[in-house]
Amino acid sequence: MPVVVFGYGAVGKATTEALCKSGREVVVAQRSEPKTLPSGARFRRCDVLDGEAVRAAATGADQIVAAIGFQYVGKVWQRDWPRAMGNLLAACESSRARMVFIDNLYMYGPQTAPLGEDMPLTSYGEKPAARSEVTRLWQAACAAGRAKVAALRAPDFYGPGVGLSHIGDSGFGALARGKRAVLIAPPDTPHDFCYVPDFARAAVTLLDAPDDTYGQAWHVPSAPIRTPRQILELGAKAIGAVPRISPLPLWTLPVMGLAVPMLREMTEMRFQWDRPYRVDASKFARRFWGDATPFEVGAPAAAASFVGNVRKGG
Repeated sequence: MPVVVFGYGAVGKATTEALCKSGREVVVAQRSEPKTLPSGARFRRCDVLDGEAVRAAATGADQIVAAIGFQYVGKVWQRDWPRAMGNLLAACESSRARMVFIDNLYMYGPQTAPLGEDMPLTSYGEKPAARSEVTRLWQAACAAGRAKVAALRAPDFYGPGVGLSHIGDSGFGALARGKRAVLIAPPDTPHDFCYVPDFARAAVTLLDAPDDTYGQAWHVPSAPIRTPRQILELGAKAIGAVPRISPLPLWTLPVMGLAVPMLREMTEMRFQWDRPYRVDASKFARRFWGDATPFEVGAPAAAASFVGNVRKGG
């Protein structure tokens, strides 16, 4: 039976590629058809906000990966995330498929200690509160025996070809073009980053894991924490670029947000960047593996991918 991957962003794409490489049949379900798919994958048009379409896409599957995303707007998250999760849970119940939910860490809200899976859910802000609500939905479905869900959580990610990252287009991409990297974050504050191929590897690990690993959340292992500057410098060195970096001071976000909607949406998320941001992934490491890709490998690979894109005219 196929694995249905809802969403073909950075993590959905990497997970699909990993599954196909291992010989699994994969159905990629989303609204628009990707330009290319790996051998062994096929496309099914589906809007995750359409309950009937989601149930139809999941029919015949025994495993689901939910790697969906929505426009980075708090009101949109509050409206669409609970609806999408409700549709996915209904599809799990009707098909009896297990689901690995590709998640983030917003639901913990502002913290000073390393983030752990047992931290309480926050009611802070719009986007963090929306992710808390979604968490309660799948937890309730698991507790009632209606679904088997494992939430796979990671901090900000990066990797080859990953543009939508704090150190993606505006970081490695800018350096590859000979320009100055611009960060919406303090460059010298330690911050955990997850390498996208590791995220995909962890998703496949949970797909292959027994049922007792479901009904709970797991944090993806990341390389030992570094600062954004240190990570970008590793990539710059690998491609022979000068690591020029300009940060946007966090205090300017509310003012700049008056003109730039994305910066306005980033304002409530300043807690991720105004302090060291550490993630405890020891639970996953004890049960499965903890050998995350070192930044000495991941950063050069990410930077080189942007160089290749520049050479192709991208």
